[in-house]
Amino acid sequence: MLKYIIKRILSSIIVLLGVITITFFIARVIPSNPEVKWAGQRATQEQLEAARIELGLDKSLPEQYVIYLRDLLHGNLGMSLNTHQPVATELKRYMPATLELVLLAFLLAVLIGIPLGIYSAKKKDKMLDHVSRFFSIGAVSLPTFWVALFLQLIFYKSLSLLPIGGRISVEATIFQSMPKITGLLLLDCLLTGNFALMGDAFRHIILPCITISLYPIGLVARMTRSALLEILGEDYITAGHSYGLRDSKMLWKYALKNSLGTTATDVALSMGYTLTDTFLVEAIFSWPGIGSYIANAVTSLDYPAIIGVTLFGACCYIILNLLADIIIASDPRVRL
Repeated sequence: MLKYIIKRILSSIIVLLGVITITFFIARVIPSNPEVKWAGQRATQEQLEAARIELGLDKSLPEQYVIYLRDLLHGNLGMSLNTHQPVATELKRYMPATLELVLLAFLLAVLIGIPLGIYSAKKKDKMLDHVSRFFSIGAVSLPTFWVALFLQLIFYKSLSLLPIGGRISVEATIFQSMPKITGLLLLDCLLTGNFALMGDAFRHIILPCITISLYPIGLVARMTRSALLEILGEDYITAGHSYGLRDSKMLWKYALKNSLGTTATDVALSMGYTLTDTFLVEAIFSWPGIGSYIANAVTSLDYPAIIGVTLFGACCYIILNLLADIIIASDPRVRL
């Protein structure tokens, strides 16, 4: 088991190194004139040359790559060309808002997707199963931007029940101070007992959370159903029924436990997809997370910020995939 985990960690490091290499050289090949963005549009030739030296662009590509790898080992993702601030510092400022959305979507995927898949498999070919499959396919197929705009049209424009965007209302920011403990606004409000601000933040997070949680809910429900149906057809399930064991006991105690490996993989990968999918949702809902940060970076060709966000997403995918592999490897039926 330990040998397998070590091999998976080493292979994950190789994958991450490949992502770093590809993103670095692509960013350097694209003509973006970073020295102009750093020094300003009206900079003189001497200032542009000084900016090239400051950014390390006067060196060859292999030298720049080695320096970049060295900086990464020290946690330095470079300097943003727009703000002249460290990319790592800016990611720390924008990351909590994105993580709050992703964690809530992950929670909904587990609390809704898994039970939906279980009962769909239990009621195979019945009305509940058909409704569940219709919902799952629709949740996976619908474009995220369309769902976001549709929810805004219904709940803000037509019903006036929920705000159209933002993380908190303007009135709340004026009359109340924002708690800063973990960066997760809902959790910080709960820890400080500021329930009025918590209610306002909760109303703002409902629509973006529902939007990005639809895909993982549908995916987890479909994969849980498929895994359970396969297991429910095994011989030991049939033998359990012949011994007079209740259907509910066979489902919840034996079949579900043996399907957790597949379900864990789907939940982990869907969470990684949700993390990258939230960027578009944040732009639509004006959510102050990494999505708005990368949107500004892309439009202005701020390649250090683009690479930083890319590496952040790649690291999240690799860690989640590694956790899923470890969960599967803990199953004694799996040969490593």
